[in-house]
Amino acid sequence: MIVVFGSLNIDMVMQLDKMPRPGETVLCPNYQLISGGKGANQAIAAANTGASVKLFGKVGQDEFGRIVMASLKKTSVDLVGVSESQAASTGCAAIYVDKQGENIIAVASGANLEAREDEIPDYLLSHETTLLVQMETPAEENWKLIRRAKKYGARVLLNLAPAYPIPEDIFPHLDVLILNQVEAALLALELHFEVISPLVVPRRLAARYGITCIVTLGKQGSIACSPDGTWEVKAMDVQVVDTTAAGDAFVGVLAASLDTGMDLPLALRRASVASGLACLHKGAQASLPTNRQIEENLKQVMVPRRTG
Repeated sequence: MIVVFGSLNIDMVMQLDKMPRPGETVLCPNYQLISGGKGANQAIAAANTGASVKLFGKVGQDEFGRIVMASLKKTSVDLVGVSESQAASTGCAAIYVDKQGENIIAVASGANLEAREDEIPDYLLSHETTLLVQMETPAEENWKLIRRAKKYGARVLLNLAPAYPIPEDIFPHLDVLILNQVEAALLALELHFEVISPLVVPRRLAARYGITCIVTLGKQGSIACSPDGTWEVKAMDVQVVDTTAAGDAFVGVLAASLDTGMDLPLALRRASVASGLACLHKGAQASLPTNRQIEENLKQVMVPRRTG
């Protein structure tokens, strides 16, 4: 079983010819309101593979919250842990997507700041549970939950998105840490690494803390380092439409694959395919692939090559 503690947002998506520079106004014909949030996206990505997923988080008592919940109710994600804030509005992300499919995102946290880890009962954090956490909910709530989850034997995956300093005592409680290139560089600076290369950071973290660290590299795929070795993961070759939620697809499918007992290289392969498929469609949750789609496209990504 997978327990996700994370954000639920409404995404306001604008398709632009080019990204605005500071002080510049850029026009586009229209915008879309789409259900999103890293917690919700990753929960759906995992559930789409057939995994049993429970989501814990907050929305506001507003129209955006109703849109988010209506969208989630169409999925197989268990929403018993999602509650309404009495005062805060639903989180909202402004997402700008250019002609190359790259995006820039700003998030107003809203009700996500009221998410509390103690709403997750202890019995859900057993050795049969994979806990998935990101950084769009309060950091201190994440750290308390991670400590508690490890105490009860759960597997813990942290997607450090957006980037945030990690307390020293948290690292040993993690099983898997997932970052993109920017997040890896910022974490390296925070830890005073003399080298901030995204290829060096996962090796250093794996060696220092005995965890698995994965850095996603966009079109270059990803690199994964664990105490048992290092793997280079190829990206799926796709014509990118929108990269929004590609990272969430990777994380959610990786968590679901590991939760079934799949070994790391095969889980990485499935996650890479899911990430590539998510780039083929506009928006976040609508772009997340099904298990059948992943299986049908597995041949497009080789089993990761061990390099160390």
